[in-house]
Amino acid sequence: MIDISNKIKTLRYAKAQAIVKMNPETQKAIENGKIEKGDVFEVSRSVAILSAKKVWEILPFCHNIPVEWVGVEFKFEGEGELRIEVEVKSTGKTGCEMEALFGVSAAALNVYDMIKPVDKSIEIKEIKLVEKRGGKSDYQEEIPEGFRAGVLVISDSISAGKKSDKSGRIIIERLKELGIKDIEYKIVPDELELIREQVLGWCDEGFDLVLTTGGTGLSPRDTTPEAIKPIIEKEIPGIMESSRSYGQERTPYAMLSRGVAGTKGKTLIITLPGSSRGVEESMNSLFPYVLHIYKMMQMKPHKE
Repeated sequence: MIDISNKIKTLRYAKAQAIVKMNPETQKAIENGKIEKGDVFEVSRSVAILSAKKVWEILPFCHNIPVEWVGVEFKFEGEGELRIEVEVKSTGKTGCEMEALFGVSAAALNVYDMIKPVDKSIEIKEIKLVEKRGGKSDYQEEIPEGFRAGVLVISDSISAGKKSDKSGRIIIERLKELGIKDIEYKIVPDELELIREQVLGWCDEGFDLVLTTGGTGLSPRDTTPEAIKPIIEKEIPGIMESSRSYGQERTPYAMLSRGVAGTKGKTLIITLPGSSRGVEESMNSLFPYVLHIYKMMQMKPHKE
């Protein structure tokens, strides 16, 4: 089974289709309500809905997702060719294409079962996925040429060489995976003025993104929010709200982070926790989605 615990929930959608071939006389019998077993479409609709909800009980590698809507349509196209479409919506961490495929397959099988006493030529010709939406792939952003990022590790012990850095390296690797190539890496102690000076320097140089790690907690030396908040021109509370919400589902200590985020000029500044786990969770919750901010700042159309 695939581990989806690090994913965020998004609206998912899938549509699947099946084609059932039958004699033209059977089509007329269905349309006129003359099938002995009952209303073919209404029974098959119920079968599709029930089946879409039960996929995880039958297919061992499918996750139990919240099936929030199932739509079923039947349409004859030409003589004796029935097209069945099943649509599924879910707000979850993984897609619902198997629910749509399973639902449409079961509907086609039920049509077969209900008309087989009167039609020996019936044939299920095609079952396929027509469309799917939702998930990280729908939120990828193209990284423009010349995009520059700064990663600032804030730690007394790391700057003094007493401890090795993990969190900053995690950030750099994740940025590279996103296609960001020009990354500058610095380490400073927990000194308010040094933190502010380095971040301001990157902003003045026109960096697009600045990520800090460390100093967002409640110890006497944790001053990152105090260093960064005064230089932010447009605060974006939703960024850290999303990060904390994601973290809170995994540990109750996420509520203790004081990280802030916002822009100064064209630079997006995000202050992440110092722990490697906190950094991983924050990066999972924010990227690639937060990169849409650059289109917004350039007044480009939003994604629907």
